[in-house]
Amino acid sequence: MTDELIIRVEGKVGRISLNRPKAIHSLTLPMVHGMVEALANWANDPAITAVIVDHAEGRGFCAGGDIRLLSESAAKDGIEGRRFFHDEYQLNHLMFTYGKPIIAFMDGITMGGGVGISQPARYRVATENTRFAMPETGIGLFPDVGGGWYLSHLEGRVGHYLALTGGRIDGAECLALGLATHYLPAEALTEAKARIAEDPERIEGILGQLAVNPPEAKIAANIGQINRLFASDQLEDILAALEADGSEWAQKELATIGTKSPQTCKVALRQLALGAQCASFADNMAIEYRIASRMLMLPDFIEGVRAVIVDKDNAPKWNPATPEGVTEDLLDAIFAPLPANEEWKPL
Repeated sequence: MTDELIIRVEGKVGRISLNRPKAIHSLTLPMVHGMVEALANWANDPAITAVIVDHAEGRGFCAGGDIRLLSESAAKDGIEGRRFFHDEYQLNHLMFTYGKPIIAFMDGITMGGGVGISQPARYRVATENTRFAMPETGIGLFPDVGGGWYLSHLEGRVGHYLALTGGRIDGAECLALGLATHYLPAEALTEAKARIAEDPERIEGILGQLAVNPPEAKIAANIGQINRLFASDQLEDILAALEADGSEWAQKELATIGTKSPQTCKVALRQLALGAQCASFADNMAIEYRIASRMLMLPDFIEGVRAVIVDKDNAPKWNPATPEGVTEDLLDAIFAPLPANEEWKPL
C-alpha cells in the first residue's frame, strides 16, 4: 500500500481516504493500484457491506490525475502515461460495476480523475465546498475517466457545454444535474460517515436525514441557452451559434472556448457522441483508452501543460491552431482501434 492513501475498516464499511493534501489528492499510479487492491479485497468479504471514498486533510476531494507523470512520459515514449490511463480506467470500471454500494464524498475540488472515482459511486455527496469540473480541453487532453459516458447522459447538451468550456459547477448544480445524489452541509459529513459505518443498510436514510435544501442551481437558468447554442456535434457550428447570439453569456463562453485546444474540443464532441451510443461503460472506456493513448503523444498536451501548469503564461500555441485545421482524418486516426494486444480491457 502507499501512504498516499489511508485504507481501513470502520464498523461494517471499508474506507479509502485520498492522502496527498499538497497536490489536492491528485491520483498517482500507486494510489490507483492501492484502491484497486482494497476494493478487490473487500468485494468478497462478508464483514464489509459498503465502501466510503473520501479525502483526508486539505481543501479538495481530488483535483485530477498525476499530470507531472503524464507530461514527463509524453516527453519520452509515453509508456508510463499509457499505463496510468490503462490502470486508472480499470479502477473506474471496477467502481462502476462494484457489487457493494460505494459512497463518494465530493467535498471540495472534484476534477478530472476525481470525477472518475466519484461518478461511478452509487451515492455521490456534494457540499457547499464542491467545485466540479472536467477542465481537460485547457491542457490538450479530453474529458476522460468516463466523461464520454457521464457527460453524454446529462440533460440536453449540458455535458457538451461542460466538456468544451471546462466550466466549474458547485454542489447545488451537481445535485440539480444528477452528478450528485445528495447535498449535505460539510459540517454533517463526519456524522454521516460514522452512522454509515455503524449501519450501512441505512445509507439512503442517513444521507436523506442529514441532507439540506441546496441554494439555487445557477446553471438551471442557462440550460435553455446551452441546449440551443451547443446543439451541434460540430465545433464550428457551436462557435458560430455563440458568435451570432450576441448575448453577454454567449460571448463569455465563446471567449472561454477560444482558449481551449481546438483538437481536444473536437475530440470531446466526437467522444460524447460515441459515449451516448455505447451499450456498456466498458465499451466507453475502451474508446477513451484509444483516445488517451494517442493524445498523450500529440503536441497539444505537452504545450497545454507548459502553458497552464509549468510556465503559467496561459498562452498555449495549439497545433492545429484552428478548428478548421483539425481534420476528420486526424480525428479518425485518434479514435481508431489499437492493435488487438494493446486494447483496454476491464479487470
